Amino acid sequence: MNNKPVAVITGASRGIGKSVAISLAAEGYDIAAIARSVDSEGMENLGPEVEKKGAQFFPIGLDISCTGCQKEVVANIIERYGRIDVLVNNAGVAPLQRDDVLDMTEESYERVMNINLKGPVFLAQKIAREMIWLKQQIVDYKPVIIFITSVSAVRSSTNRAEYCISKSGLSMASTVFADRLSAEGILVCEVRPGIIKTDMTAKIKDKYDKLLNEGLVPQNRWGLPDDIGKAVASISRGDWAFSTGMVFEISGGLNISKL
Repeated sequence: MNNKPVAVITGASRGIGKSVAISLAAEGYDIAAIARSVDSEGMENLGPEVEKKGAQFFPIGLDISCTGCQKEVVANIIERYGRIDVLVNNAGVAPLQRDDVLDMTEESYERVMNINLKGPVFLAQKIAREMIWLKQQIVDYKPVIIFITSVSAVRSSTNRAEYCISKSGLSMASTVFADRLSAEGILVCEVRPGIIKTDMTAKIKDKYDKLLNEGLVPQNRWGLPDDIGKAVASISRGDWAFSTGMVFEISGGLNISKL
């Protein structure tokens, strides 16, 4: 069995997932990095970044929405390392097209829900079962599951309703898993990013630049993937060990209600 802790990160090839992988590698975790393709430029660049931190890098190709494919992936990680200490459910997509909710199609809805909600929920289920078993096998084992959601879990965007609905559902999934797994000694938290500079937001950069200039975000800047990576690292190393079910909103103050 591997003596080092192991972190599994979905959507690891770019943006938030990449920063999370590097942050956890720096914390001493070996990294099982999941992305749709292991041959992408992002995954090829991530490997050396992880290894520079002294961590092993295990790239895994998986479409997270393929719930029937997940069991083999989890088994492969356990076979390789003998443990999973942290799961970061980060993979997610925006709608292919921003349509008014009255024009939203079932195809778009199903695609977003399968990737953003169904896939992460059933991966968490499979890994939680392994963590419960591993609690009996590993001394001082402190497993953690983190769901990466979005401020869209509680804030409406009528031209991407399916995204908002998926993130709202994932937020409740984090709560339900935290409730169920608290008795098992498994910490479950939600990290809720705000407006983060990633490939997903690059397409609408001008819109958010304008909103930022108008004071939308109290801290008056774009969020960066590293902001999320640092939050995940803090939770994973046990800084918030008595806070299961907690929502960590990393949004520069978007959560502040004001007149």
